[in-house]
Amino acid sequence: MYTLHWPIIRNALKHPKRTAIVDDQRTWRYIDIVGGAFHLAQVIERTSTTQNVAILLPTSGAFPMTLLAILLLKKTAVPVNYLLSAEERQYIIDDSEADTLISVGPMLEFLGDRPKNVNIIELDKLSFKGIPPFRLPPLTPANDTAVILYTSGTSGKPKGVMLTHKNLRSDIEACSDHAEIYQNDALLGVLPQFHSFGLTALTLLPLFVGGRAIYSARFVPRKIIDLIKKHRPSVFVAIPSMYNALLTVKDAGPEDFTSLRHVVSGGEPLSQAVFDKFQERFNLTIREGYGLTETSPVISWGTPDHWRPKSVGKLLPSAKARILDDDGNILPPGEEGEILLTGPMIMKGYFHLPDLTRKVITNDGYFITGDWGKLDKDGFLYITGRKKEMLIIGGENVFPREIEEVLNTHPDVKDSAVIGKNDDVRGELPVAFIELNEDAEFDERAVRNYCRETLAGFKVPREINVLEALPRNATGKIMRRELTA
Repeated sequence: MYTLHWPIIRNALKHPKRTAIVDDQRTWRYIDIVGGAFHLAQVIERTSTTQNVAILLPTSGAFPMTLLAILLLKKTAVPVNYLLSAEERQYIIDDSEADTLISVGPMLEFLGDRPKNVNIIELDKLSFKGIPPFRLPPLTPANDTAVILYTSGTSGKPKGVMLTHKNLRSDIEACSDHAEIYQNDALLGVLPQFHSFGLTALTLLPLFVGGRAIYSARFVPRKIIDLIKKHRPSVFVAIPSMYNALLTVKDAGPEDFTSLRHVVSGGEPLSQAVFDKFQERFNLTIREGYGLTETSPVISWGTPDHWRPKSVGKLLPSAKARILDDDGNILPPGEEGEILLTGPMIMKGYFHLPDLTRKVITNDGYFITGDWGKLDKDGFLYITGRKKEMLIIGGENVFPREIEEVLNTHPDVKDSAVIGKNDDVRGELPVAFIELNEDAEFDERAVRNYCRETLAGFKVPREINVLEALPRNATGKIMRRELTA
């Protein structure tokens, strides 16, 4: 049975007063999440006539309550990225064909532009008093769409990724088994719940196993350290830029992190420099996971039992991978090529985009990731970079990540990104953009010479540009398209 919401309701019936979520505003018990969902489902039922219902909420306990309410009605949730522009948010609402949006007044006021062509339910204006109108939740077919998550739109308009009840539940169950996450665990994170990583790993996983989640709507390094000290979580999930920022908390030490069993990085590659600094200062090993929105998203997770340096761990037991060369031949272990993935967590498809769906999912069910990497003989996965970001310099394939790893070890460099620039002679040349550490003075020749100590001459950036801040999307991933522009 793949109905996504049943395990959450079961946990509320077994342990109604157990703490489910602690957010910036309040503590939510399991009965608060489920009881509120039954109340809210009545309101949505009176308002919405379409299959899809949009959610525009900050990271909080209100999000899973709303998601559950939508699923109780056998409808589909469409989380909207509140960090997008008003035009982009409106595009998602219109494209998803949602006639109802669930939000809160303070968020709508902060954004300053109320969405159009949609009925808005403001949670803070509702009263959930009294006994909720409980009714037996529906048994939803495994392949019914549970959520539509819109990609960040790094190329063209955002695409709606349809994830089914089976997709999400199979991924959650595999994560729980692989990383041994159970009801005694507490997970801390600040990843937004409209993002696949935040939705699966930080929202659904803890509720599914009967555990506890601690949320912060905004990432403030000092606050995160305080939350770890106060709540003693066993799992911390973040993206590389957040780990880098935590290193700036001057009075933080190893003793603050002793409760953590899993320290997980995802969303983009973790630089060796941040990995080394974190291990040296806090005696913690950050282990990477890997996945995409189209894979629900977790495909591999580096745990203490399933990890090797620079790998993203072993694939989840229900996932399989192929590594292909440019001619579509399957490569043996250790050789690099394009990564294809299959398993029950692979998306149903892109919403209203059947032609594009057929382009990325093969006839035998493998999703073409566009990522480049390798599997070793023991099944550990390594990611080299995005295929479309690969530079071809004088006929040689070069991934930006290799150059960025060197730049990020320079004592004056906080973070970096490398893109290609067309060149009539060599095809492309590497161009670097860097953020400097506080009080650092930029010496382009010195940075270039530093790169020459490690990199082949043709990989050394021809230009190095300093930016106050590299352009990033909602989850902190560097937007290379903006650098190219």
